[in-house]
Amino acid sequence: MKSLAELEVIRQKAIDKLNLNNNPDGIRVVVGMATCGIAAGAEPVMKAFIDELKKRNINNVEVTKTGCIGVCRLEPIADVINSKGEKITYVNLDEKKARKIVVEHLINGRPVSEYTVSKAEN
Repeated sequence: MKSLAELEVIRQKAIDKLNLNNNPDGIRVVVGMATCGIAAGAEPVMKAFIDELKKRNINNVEVTKTGCIGVCRLEPIADVINSKGEKITYVNLDEKKARKIVVEHLINGRPVSEYTVSKAEN
């Protein structure tokens, strides 16, 4: 990078990538991949999301990782965020649950309430 203009181009590309309003059907799955999440099994969970979406040829969902989501005792955790910014947090995940979330929530539009943080807290 040799100029502020180049930095601005990089910055705009990053903003565009995060701004799902450009894709009205865009959905993000954000998997907690801090040390606590990885220790609890977040890597296979993330892989299951990616594999199931690929297997079903779903292209409007971006799977990303983040650091600590903040509730280590409920790891692995993943947030599903729709294009409006509405978020559902899934907890205590494993590969089987991740695959069910893809089918029920991401494809059929029915959140899997028994895996959500609100159910775990009750």
